[in-house]
Amino acid sequence: METMIGVIGGSGVYEIDGLENARWQAVESPWGTPSDEILTGRLNGVNMAFLPRHGRGHVHSPTTVPYRANIDALKRLGVTDIISVSACGSFREEMAPGDFVIVDQFIDRTFAREKSFFGTGCVGHVSVAHPTCGRLGAACLAAAKAAGVTVHNGGTYLAMEGPQFSSVAESKMYRESWGADVIGMTNMPEAKLAREAEMCYASVAMITDYDSWHPNHGAVDINEIIQVLTGNADKARALVKGLPERLGADRAPCPHGCDTALDYAIMTAPEARDPALVARLDAVAGRVLA
Repeated sequence: METMIGVIGGSGVYEIDGLENARWQAVESPWGTPSDEILTGRLNGVNMAFLPRHGRGHVHSPTTVPYRANIDALKRLGVTDIISVSACGSFREEMAPGDFVIVDQFIDRTFAREKSFFGTGCVGHVSVAHPTCGRLGAACLAAAKAAGVTVHNGGTYLAMEGPQFSSVAESKMYRESWGADVIGMTNMPEAKLAREAEMCYASVAMITDYDSWHPNHGAVDINEIIQVLTGNADKARALVKGLPERLGADRAPCPHGCDTALDYAIMTAPEARDPALVARLDAVAGRVLA
């Protein structure tokens, strides 16, 4: 199988530098219209696709991002590996603004989003015990180090609904009682949907602030966040440039089973499946529903 790296860019990351034969293309999805057109091309001999999560110009809030359409569209294009890049706040002193975290766990506190491709007429249950791909995370870690980024290997991401930032009480609870390391608004249900679509997923959290728990930093200041975002975006683009050489153009099966997540996930008997829903699942679950 040929590798195709899909990068979902968060706040501040709206493009990839150095793509050969780059072009923006619209991809139709039965799950709605994706956040934007998708930029495709090749980087150092490897196929790449880039999707700005909030759309160019930042038009989608964390709640209104069309997560299902985005993942489905990337799968239709042939993306095999998704790198999520997103801004976040930090609950740890040692995880400072400007640092990156290779996330390996999530706590999902979102409540106003569609979280699955499956439902009435075709029920499916995938495991997200380990919601990110260790192989892909290791490649991101190595690329970040090579780019000179201060990066932390492993961390728990608290996904909140937003769009407001946390209260002090919430921030302290997430940090002290729940053991979260960073907080953001966009990696859920994105990671769950990527697993349902049998795509490897890695999350690179770019720290912009200390949320509101830190006694010496006070409330989140959006002006300060924007300043840090600019520097983080440059680091993110440098990280992405280092991925092709680490992932290669030829892709072997995922050693962690991300690409076979649906092997035993479909619960609805074939004769009881809703044909309309099965048709919408052609890209996401066609391998097991065909």
